[in-house]
Amino acid sequence: MAPVRLLAPAKVNLFLHVGPVAADGYHPLASLVAFADVGDAVTVQPAGGLSLTVTGPFAGELNDGGDNLILQALRALGQATGVGDPPVAVTLDKQLPIAAGLGGGSSDAGAALKAVRDMLDLPLDDDALAGVAVGADGPMCLHARAAWAEDRGDRLTFEPRLPPLPALLINPGVPSPTGAVYRAYDEGSAGSADRPEPPGDWAVSTVIDWLSEQRNDLEAPAVALQPAIGEALTAAARLPGVRLVRMSGSGATVFALFDTADQAAAAARRLIQTHPDWWARPSLLR
Repeated sequence: MAPVRLLAPAKVNLFLHVGPVAADGYHPLASLVAFADVGDAVTVQPAGGLSLTVTGPFAGELNDGGDNLILQALRALGQATGVGDPPVAVTLDKQLPIAAGLGGGSSDAGAALKAVRDMLDLPLDDDALAGVAVGADGPMCLHARAAWAEDRGDRLTFEPRLPPLPALLINPGVPSPTGAVYRAYDEGSAGSADRPEPPGDWAVSTVIDWLSEQRNDLEAPAVALQPAIGEALTAAARLPGVRLVRMSGSGATVFALFDTADQAAAAARRLIQTHPDWWARPSLLR
């Protein structure tokens, strides 16, 4: 069996409306999620047992106590199929920052599940794999398709009309742990998990205008905890041709939207000159 290598794409919350915490400790939310054409890479090859090796520029920052989401997901797959731990060696090329609001861990796990399914020729489609995906973001990141996400983020309605959105992803090099951001959010006035009506049409310009009317309810508490996120928002808003700037998820990554991919690429070159220590990648969000 030949190795299987898949992209684990970055997840971007184009908006994120969050309601007050419920009795079960979870927050209801509404979001439109897109996936970038940049991300981590997951390679799976046959082996005597299940193992994980992490490489890449952010490998040293990944500390899961030896129980990364990839391993959790593959063990769950083995239990669900009755085959035990899959006999594969997984290599994760960690290109996305850690605790970045890009769903990196969930996307890595989703890519690993699909790679192992393909390698072992398991009779499971993506819907079946989503049933063993771990974490609230697990199912959406396994599908890696533009979708409306509601409830805990696990009720998905795929949105094929979303056009490719030229974007620049920016991370100022600070972590933004989800739990801390939600606790800070709970200390303020709660928002509402309202799902807006879709845009009048799905042209890029119309979608960006419509997104500008939405919000990310976690942005303010995240900025309060990590002022560097505010610096990234300000720097992105000053880039030529930028149409919209917003934080993704619970941060710390910021995305800037443009009318064209050339504008996004030019903005990336400009930003890297002024902030060489930041992580910045032009991308198409699909």
